[in-house]
Amino acid sequence: MKFRAKIVDAACLNHFTRVSATIAKLAKTCTLRISPQKLNFIVSDKAASGGVSMWCELEQENFFSEFQMEGVSAENNAIYLELLSENLSRALKTAQNARALKIKLTNKHFPCLTVSIELLSVSSSSRIVTHDIPVKVIPRKLWKDLQEPTVPVSDVSIYLPVLKTMKSIVEKMKNISNHLTLSGTRLSILICCMKTFPCSTSSRLSPRPPCGPGAMCPHGHAHLSILLLFPP
Repeated sequence: MKFRAKIVDAACLNHFTRVSATIAKLAKTCTLRISPQKLNFIVSDKAASGGVSMWCELEQENFFSEFQMEGVSAENNAIYLELLSENLSRALKTAQNARALKIKLTNKHFPCLTVSIELLSVSSSSRIVTHDIPVKVIPRKLWKDLQEPTVPVSDVSIYLPVLKTMKSIVEKMKNISNHLTLSGTRLSILICCMKTFPCSTSSRLSPRPPCGPGAMCPHGHAHLSILLLFPP
C-alpha cells in the first residue's frame, strides 16, 4: 500500500483543516478511506448508544495538487485507516499560512500518517514541521462495516443559510433551551424556534427556496449541542 498527497492552495488547505476540526468535535476516532478519486472520513458510532454516524466525501482533485495511491490490490484499490480524530486536527492547526502540506503513509516501526507542513519564517526561508500520526490499517474483511450509508429519499429539502449566521443564532439561543425546532416554508423562509415556559422565541432567515410539494412548514427538532458542531 502507498499513499502520498500534497496541497498548495491556501483555500483548499483551510477547507481541509476545517473539515478535520469538525470531525474531531464529532468523534474520538474516525476512519480515513483513501481511493483513487476520493478521500472519505467515516464515523460509525452506534446510534443506539447515542453515537454519531457520518460519511464525509472529498473529491481529491478539488484539494490536492499531487495525489498518488496504491490500494490493497488491483481489485480492491483502497486503503482504510483508523486514527484519532484529534491527532489529525491538531497537526493541521499548525498549517495556518503554510506554503504547502504533504501527507504520506509511512512505516516508522508502526503505521503512520506523516504530515509535513512547509512554513515561511521571518527571514522568508522555509522550515518544515512534521507530525507522525499513528494509524491502524483496517483489514479487508472489515471493510463491509464501513460502507456509504443509504440515505432515504426526502420529501422536502431545505438549503441552509450561511453556517456562520446559523451558528450565531444557535449560540444566542442556547441559554434558553437545549432543543430547537427548524421549519421551512414555500416562501423561502427558514424558522428557528424555541418554546419554553414562560416564553418562546424565533428567528426567521431567507436562504434559497426549499424544494418539494406542500405549502406549509416541514419541521424537525434538533439538539443544540449537535447544531453547534457546524463549522463557522
